[in-house]
Amino acid sequence: MNDMVNGGDNDTSAKIIYVLYLAAIVVGLTGIIGLIMAYINREVAPVWLKSHYTFQIRTFWIGLLYAFIGMLTTTIFIGFIILLFTVVWLIVRCVKGLQMLDRKQAMPNVDSWLFG
Repeated sequence: MNDMVNGGDNDTSAKIIYVLYLAAIVVGLTGIIGLIMAYINREVAPVWLKSHYTFQIRTFWIGLLYAFIGMLTTTIFIGFIILLFTVVWLIVRCVKGLQMLDRKQAMPNVDSWLFG
């Protein structure tokens, strides 16, 4: 909520969202909370921070798609590989996002479907 009060200059909410996404690997509900936070905070964020929120929103939806495809294909072995890829993909995107936040830099490639 601090981000909304001070115009979004604080990157704390973006960090929390990345952590919520990582926690979603174990507790799926936290990912939805992170998604809602990203949508709310994106509107008031400065440009560099807005790129993180957009990256986080895309991470949620693309990750959900990858997980859905993985679950659909678990009847054949490839589904388990897709699900493993999705977990690794999510971790890499979140760690990369956290590193860019620590440097106070915008996400360079928010439209990427891979690792960003």
